Amino acid sequence: MALSSEGTLTEATAQFDAVVAAIDALKQAAGPFARTPDDSAAATAAVAAASPVVDLLSGDRLSALTSIESLGDLGDLIVSAAALREAAEAIAPLAQGEPVDDPRSLAKPLSVWLRAAGNQTKSIKRELTEFAAKEASSRAEAEILAARRGRLDAIRAEGIDPFPYSFDGQEPIADVRAAHAELEAGAETQRTHRVAGRLASRRGQGGMSFLDLVDRTGRIQLQATSDTLDAKQFALLGDLVDLGDLLGVEGRAFVSQRGELTLQIASVEILAKALRPPPDKRHGLQDADAKYRRREVDLLSSEASRATFIARSRIVAAFRRELGDDGFLEVETPILQTLYGGAAAEPFVTFHNALDRKLYLRIAPELYLKRCLVGGLERVFEIGKNFRNEGLSPKHQPEFTSIEWYEAYAEYHAAADRTESLIRAAADAAGYDYEAEGAIRFDRPWRRVTFVDAVQEATGIDLLAHFQAQVGDGQYEITDDNGDPTGAVVDQDEFLRSAVRAKPKLAKQIADLDSLSWPQLADELLGTFVEPSLIQPTFILDHPVELSPLAKRHRTIDGLTERWEAYANGQEIANAFSELNDPDEQRRRFEAQQRYSESGDAEAQPYDESFVQALEQGMPPAAGVGVGIDRLVIMLTGSSTIRDVILFPALREL
Repeated sequence: MALSSEGTLTEATAQFDAVVAAIDALKQAAGPFARTPDDSAAATAAVAAASPVVDLLSGDRLSALTSIESLGDLGDLIVSAAALREAAEAIAPLAQGEPVDDPRSLAKPLSVWLRAAGNQTKSIKRELTEFAAKEASSRAEAEILAARRGRLDAIRAEGIDPFPYSFDGQEPIADVRAAHAELEAGAETQRTHRVAGRLASRRGQGGMSFLDLVDRTGRIQLQATSDTLDAKQFALLGDLVDLGDLLGVEGRAFVSQRGELTLQIASVEILAKALRPPPDKRHGLQDADAKYRRREVDLLSSEASRATFIARSRIVAAFRRELGDDGFLEVETPILQTLYGGAAAEPFVTFHNALDRKLYLRIAPELYLKRCLVGGLERVFEIGKNFRNEGLSPKHQPEFTSIEWYEAYAEYHAAADRTESLIRAAADAAGYDYEAEGAIRFDRPWRRVTFVDAVQEATGIDLLAHFQAQVGDGQYEITDDNGDPTGAVVDQDEFLRSAVRAKPKLAKQIADLDSLSWPQLADELLGTFVEPSLIQPTFILDHPVELSPLAKRHRTIDGLTERWEAYANGQEIANAFSELNDPDEQRRRFEAQQRYSESGDAEAQPYDESFVQALEQGMPPAAGVGVGIDRLVIMLTGSSTIRDVILFPALREL
């Protein structure tokens, strides 16, 4: 609840100061009493000093303070008045000279109360200061808005439309600068240009001023003089235009004596009046959270932020161009799906009233894109949003962008080659600097290592050891450190869990070890002990079947699939398969996923009979790849988190 006026805030501050003064007086009196608790004079002083504190905290004398709901510790301090009263009442017999068995025990509650009250008043002081700053900022903002609205009214009173419909013929500022790049300092031209943008700065006085105008392509200096502009327009620029206003300008190009290309304004139009001021031009938005909640303000104040999203656009365009040039068709598949699939993730659920059925926001477009292969569209891709109902982190957003492409008659090694080529093209389009310190070398051949070897190198655990220990259908015998049988026969899940438990340093880093299934634990081993070390681009090949329900079985190694994941900077950026096209095998894989789902795995792949029936029409052998656009943009722009590369990321409610 905001305070209604500065007077009320002053009253609240005075009330708080009175409380602090009373507590300080009590502290001064409590010191001698704590040192000599059997001194009746000291006890009398302590009781007398406690009385005004209790009175202040118990009455209605803090009405202005209690009207500020943000002062969280104030309520605790007020409630604690009862404890202070009890402490004072316990001391009262000492003050009256009555004998007490253990006077020191009576001093302790008072000391405890004072320590707690000291912490609470410090917190209240800090919150009150922050509240006062916000109130002052709010008043200042209201004054600025009122002043800008006053100038808006004045503009309209002059018969000027502050929000016109268009400004024809404007040139990008970068093109204007390029047209005169060879001119020397002091050069004059007779060429005129029309530019439009946001007023970023203004300096000068009297009959001449200089202004800076910014558009999406750059910045240019403007010169306004009273002898080249009529009085009305000169006054408009000097008295009624604010920083942040959008202007349309026509002017003659020249180069200042300092070598700055400048347009001498011949005419100016206001294109949109900004009723709110831009952020400070030096520092932009200082509140990191505000940068994401008010992205439009961040973009207009931060060249780095604009550069990030320009680079993002060029990265996406590079994928689209490279695939299109190689015969791929861009298609669109449903975002609202009757059954989600194509990834291991928990979906968002919605309901369609007219269809009277539950629908899901897609977690991946994969299964629909494969149907395109069945239908004879042999090379397809889609760039679009996916939605996964999972946690927020520097690498995760519930809404994210991916590109997936599918190529008939290819397999996963060819997909890896194409992925390397496409990401190099995207990096080039973004202007990525391979020579910068710590650069990720997408321009070099990527390392390729198998899932099993990567985990064994990092942990010493052989994920496929159970194949050599099988003693029955789904039964495996555990051996000791010497490789001798122990007589303990377990299932596949427990076999791997026991191998991890045998390495206590590893085991303590894995949460809920005893409840993880074999595929979950294998994935955890990779994620915990391998992924963070994969800084330079790396393909992790040949994933276990249980983790890859949509990939073909490996042609030579039992228990594995022809699947890879690509990593860079310690995180996954792409995923690919030699696509499973045997409908009977796909049905068995879906059934296995059902068992994981029934045992509590919320991310298991649901059974999709309609997709199996599509495969029964005949799908050509194919390779499919998915690339996370957001994570790639993070790396290619040097950004810190996924929120930096999504224009309007999902945020927690304030």
